[in-house]
Amino acid sequence: QVQLVESGGGLVQTGGSLRLSCAASGIIFNSYTMGWFRQARGNQRDMVASITSGGITNYADSVKGRFTISRDNARNTVYLQMNSLKPEDTAVYYCRALRTGKNYYWGQGTQVTVAS
Repeated sequence: QVQLVESGGGLVQTGGSLRLSCAASGIIFNSYTMGWFRQARGNQRDMVASITSGGITNYADSVKGRFTISRDNARNTVYLQMNSLKPEDTAVYYCRALRTGKNYYWGQGTQVTVAS
């Protein structure tokens, strides 16, 4: 059974930082591209950052220079370090494991709220 469990969300003031974690089980973790997505109320789910099994990263323009994605293959965990948070970063953040052309899985999401 595949599980992606996010943690680390919460309430933070503008300019603050949070670190999200996503622990994966039931998959061969280092075969998957891992990604963070977010969905604000009433909006679609958008990609925030991704990291391939080889460590190549990609970021949405809105978070470049503020967010950093990383992975620890030994711990089957992907992280999202979020700095200089803004109210517009408020959303539910989801972790996704993608094996291109094969399958993908989602976590249950973690709420991030940035107070102005």
